[in-house]
Amino acid sequence: MGRGLAEEILGLIERRAQSRPTPMEFEMAYQARIAIDRIRFAIKQTEQFGPHTDQMREAGLQLLDALDRLEGAERKFERRSGAPAAFLLAASEAQPGNGRVRFDEQDGRQETT
Repeated sequence: MGRGLAEEILGLIERRAQSRPTPMEFEMAYQARIAIDRIRFAIKQTEQFGPHTDQMREAGLQLLDALDRLEGAERKFERRSGAPAAFLLAASEAQPGNGRVRFDEQDGRQETT
């Protein structure tokens, strides 16, 4: 095998490895999904039950900004991994409390720690 072919194969392997999300990225996507759900809940609660003051409106805007940023990060993860949001949502609904989920990179299974 020539040196050029070996370098080409190595480059292909490296690009493929870098294109796949790491288990840490799956964990972060899961935690982002939990945060998104909780921020949505907080927004609904403050709109429904909170006093309608300038400070509460500002807090609501801050929560909406945080929600938008997390959803943007989630969309980037979905594009990179091919994992739809429904997969992450199902994982978040299946986990009680603040449990952490680890994803097996090879077969895509999740395990609670």
